[in-house]
Amino acid sequence: MSVILTEAEAKALLQKVLSYSKADECEVNLLGETRGNLRYARNEVSTSGALTNKNLAVQSAFGKKVGVATIDEFDDASIEKVVRRSEELAKLAPENPEYMGVLEPQQYIKSDGYFESTASVTPDKRADAVAKSLALSSDKKLTAAGFLEDAKGFTALMNSKGLFAYYRNTNVNFSLTVRTDDGTGSGYVAKGYNDFSKLDTAAATKIAVQKSLGSVGAKALEPGKYTVILEPTAAAVLVENIFFGMDARSADEGRSFFSKPGGKTKLGEKIVDERVTFYSDPTHPDLPAAAWSGDGQPQGKMLWIDKGVVKNLTYSRFWAQKKGVKPVPGPNNMIMAGGTATLDEMIKSTKRGILVTKLWYIRSVDPQTLLLTGLTRDGTFYIEDGKIKYPIKNFRFNESPIIMLNNLETLGIPERVVSTETNQNYILPPMKIREFTFSSLSDAV
Repeated sequence: MSVILTEAEAKALLQKVLSYSKADECEVNLLGETRGNLRYARNEVSTSGALTNKNLAVQSAFGKKVGVATIDEFDDASIEKVVRRSEELAKLAPENPEYMGVLEPQQYIKSDGYFESTASVTPDKRADAVAKSLALSSDKKLTAAGFLEDAKGFTALMNSKGLFAYYRNTNVNFSLTVRTDDGTGSGYVAKGYNDFSKLDTAAATKIAVQKSLGSVGAKALEPGKYTVILEPTAAAVLVENIFFGMDARSADEGRSFFSKPGGKTKLGEKIVDERVTFYSDPTHPDLPAAAWSGDGQPQGKMLWIDKGVVKNLTYSRFWAQKKGVKPVPGPNNMIMAGGTATLDEMIKSTKRGILVTKLWYIRSVDPQTLLLTGLTRDGTFYIEDGKIKYPIKNFRFNESPIIMLNNLETLGIPERVVSTETNQNYILPPMKIREFTFSSLSDAV
């Protein structure tokens, strides 16, 4: 049997699994994926890898006693064995007071993130894409290191009440760091797509090469508050911390930025500039996602922050029932609306400021204010009178994405971006921010 099952094949297999169940309720998750990658360093490929995985997870419940067992063998005896094992574990488990039972069948909107251009990638095609990149860095006497990975896969869910959900997708991520021979200049680029034919490794590499050559001879600037232009790669690792914190329960229990004194939350409050809108949409053409959440709840287009105002927080089914509201599953993608300015136009409109390519080593300082710290990296540049004047030494920053999005000057054109901290893909604009706080210098390149 193939690793990537069609909807009909997945349905037939899950029906067979459920036919063995003797529990009060049973839910079965199935996933299959094939991944291929090339890792490269010092201008040559260092490893070539492939991974194939097919996995079945069976959750059985007797009342509120729940057990889960997983397996990656698919003969009838193995399937029956994993169902029995999940039932044994359920009977041994203490009652879970928050178990909500399985859902009735649901209606899902149509979303599709599967592209044949990615599904049909061969090792040769992967090597060609990387060779185009490495040739450009070698020609400039630069040293390149990076990673290219493509994947195709599917997930499916079925339960004993007749709910069935299926989604298949493809993905490719490309990342590259380019250093000068003496190690004093560094540039970085990352690109992510569902459609391999959109990946232009040569064009991406030219950006990293330009930043690497341009960052040689960095000068030290005094730490302090500066106007900054964050490229989407730099912005992603900050604003994703807002997305991760949008849980109603932690807000209600006083454990997050979205909490207010007296057990209240910031739902309905304006927390950032009115130009800021975050939404999720499984059908977005540039960032498609499954139209159902892990427990089978439908996903549609959802506004999270609209014109600066918190419109929704995520509610698990248990917490929603406790609070007497509708459940809101966590999103499968996140998109930030932007403006019309290009990065060049944002630079031209800046009297004095700093262009930031990448931020890394992000750590939480204070969850209640979302205060974060980290470092700039791989190309940080001083802007004067609308032009990039010279490269500057890296900074440590201390900043909250909430304060940052209240000090917003300009939003650029949104683009798909890969978070260097979590590898998640988002759609975000470059952003120009007033009074961004750099707290100290860093000697790292």
